[in-house]
Amino acid sequence: MDQQHSKNNIRGLNKSKLKSLLILLASLMLLAIFTIYPFRIDLTEDGRYSLSPYTVQLIKEINHPIQVNFYLNGDLNPAFYRLRQASVDMLHDLARISKHKITITYINPAEAVSEEERMQQFALLAEQGLKPTQVFMRDREGKSIRKTIFPWMSLQTNNQIVNVPLLKNLSDKSGEENINISIENLEFEIADALRSLATKSITKIAFLEGHGEFNEAETYAITKSLSRYYQIDRGELQNHAAVLYEYPLIIIAGPKTAFTEADKYILDQYLMYGGSILWLVDGVQYDKQQLSKQGSTPAIAAEYNLEDLFFKYGVKIHPALIQDLQAIELPVNIAAQDETPQFDFMPWYYAPLLLSSDLHPITKNTGEILSEFVSYISLTGQLTNIETELLLASSQHANIIQTPAVIALQDIENIVVENFQLSYLPVAVMLSGQFQSNYKNRMKPEEVITDLPFKAESELTRQIFIAGSSIIRNETTGIASDSTTLPLGYDRNTERIFGNERFLLNAIHYLTHQENLIELRSKSVKIRLLNKQLSISKRKHLQLINIALPLILLMFFAWIIHWTRKRKYRASIDKKLVKHSK
Repeated sequence: MDQQHSKNNIRGLNKSKLKSLLILLASLMLLAIFTIYPFRIDLTEDGRYSLSPYTVQLIKEINHPIQVNFYLNGDLNPAFYRLRQASVDMLHDLARISKHKITITYINPAEAVSEEERMQQFALLAEQGLKPTQVFMRDREGKSIRKTIFPWMSLQTNNQIVNVPLLKNLSDKSGEENINISIENLEFEIADALRSLATKSITKIAFLEGHGEFNEAETYAITKSLSRYYQIDRGELQNHAAVLYEYPLIIIAGPKTAFTEADKYILDQYLMYGGSILWLVDGVQYDKQQLSKQGSTPAIAAEYNLEDLFFKYGVKIHPALIQDLQAIELPVNIAAQDETPQFDFMPWYYAPLLLSSDLHPITKNTGEILSEFVSYISLTGQLTNIETELLLASSQHANIIQTPAVIALQDIENIVVENFQLSYLPVAVMLSGQFQSNYKNRMKPEEVITDLPFKAESELTRQIFIAGSSIIRNETTGIASDSTTLPLGYDRNTERIFGNERFLLNAIHYLTHQENLIELRSKSVKIRLLNKQLSISKRKHLQLINIALPLILLMFFAWIIHWTRKRKYRASIDKKLVKHSK
C-alpha cells in the first residue's frame, strides 16, 4: 500500500509540474504575441486613447516609410512629460496600423559638448520653423531655473517634411489648461501633417478683389497659413461668372466700395450652385489714419449695396459700433498739459476681445479673438431650410454706438461704465442650408457673362458672416522692402497673440467641407484634479479612502487566501489519515 501511495504521489507531482510548465509556456507565448503585436483597449469615457477613422484612413493612404524626429526630450517637468508620453503613445498607435514602417528618432536639442554648440543647434531648429518654448522648472536643490525646450516633431517621407507643433499656448489659459488643450489637439495636428503627406490634389480658394478689399500684404499672414492646405488665388469678377467655377470657396475681406448689380448676381448664382462665401464686411466706415494722427475720426454707415443680398440670405449687419469693457489696452498720456508725458494703459473700448464658443469645432480652443471697430449682426425674416450658428460675440458688458458719430481717443477717459448693459452681441454667424436667390423674379443684369441657367434655390451650402474685417488683417512694421509682417491677432502693446488665425483656419476648413479634419478639434480630455477648495474634513475623508482602504482590502484578501489554503490542506491531511487508519 505504501508503494502504491508513493506512485500516486509521484504521478500527482508530475501532473502538477506539467500543469505549471504549460501555464508558464502559455504566459510566455502570450507575452511574446503582445510584444510583437501590442494592442490596448480604450475604456476611458472621453476616448483619449482611440484614433478616429479619419486618422486611420490617412495613415493607410501613405505608401512610404515615415521618419519621425521627436524633439520634446530631456529633463521635463511632469506636465510636459505627460504631453510627451501622450505624443509617443499616439505615434506607436499609428505605427501599429501603418502599412509601412514608422521610425522614431528621439533628439534632445539641449545635449551639446559646449554652450556654443547648443546655441547653434537651437538656431538651426528655429530656422527650420521649430520655435522654442521657455519653461521654468526647479532643479534638485529646489532653485528655479529656466529651460529651453522644443515641443515639436517632424514627419518626413518621400523627400517631404512636415513640422508638427505639440504645444498650444493660449494667452488666456493656465499652464495646466494649455497642456490639456495640447493633448486634445494632438490627433488633429498629427492628422493634419499626415494629410499634407498624403494629399495628391490641392483645393483652390480665392480672395475677391475689385472693391477695395485688403491687398496681399494686409492678408499675408492668413494667406501663408492657408497655403499649407490650399492654392490661393486673387482676382476681380469683371462680369464673368465663369471665373468662380473652380473655387469651392471665395473670401471677401474688407471691401471699401459698392458692389454692382452684376457682381451681386454672379455671387448670388455662385452660391446657388453650391459655392461657399466667407464675408468679412464692416458695418461702419472710418479713417484709422486720421484717428492716429489727429486723435479723432468720423464714423458713418458703410454703403456697399449688399443690404438686399444679405437680407435675402437672412442676416443684417448693423451700421453701429460695439464698445466692450473686455478690450485691449492702449498707452494713454495721463499727464496734464505742459507737463512731462506720463503714459498709462487704458482699455480701448472699440477693440473688443471677442468670445468664442467651445461648442462648435470652428471655435473650439481658439481663445479670444482680437478685433477693432466691429459691428453686430441680427437674423432677418423667416429662415426656412437654414441652420444658424453663433460663432463670435461680445462680452456680457457691451455698448452700441450708433452712426453717424465721432470716434476720439480722448473718449477713453470719459467712458460711463454703467452704459455697458448689453450682453453677447453677435459678431460672427454661420448659416447652412438652402438659400433663396436674391434675383428670383428679377431680371438678370445685361452685362453679366455666364453660360449657366438661372437657379432660384441653392444646393446645400454654407456662408459665414463676420461684421468686422479687422479680424483677418495683419499689421506690418517698417517700410517697403524693410517691412515685416506681424502675426495675425498680434497686439503690439501686450505682445500677445490671440486666436484669429486659428479661428479663420477652422472657418475656412469648415466652409470647404473638411469636417473630418476640423472635427478632430472637438475631442476633449477632461482634467480630473482634486478640488483645492474642499473642506478639511472632506480632504481627510478622501485621503482615508485612497490610502487606508487599499491596505484594508489587501489584508482582507490575504486572510481569505490564507484561510482557503489552510482549509484545503487540512482536508487533504484528514483524507490521508483516514486512508492510513484503514
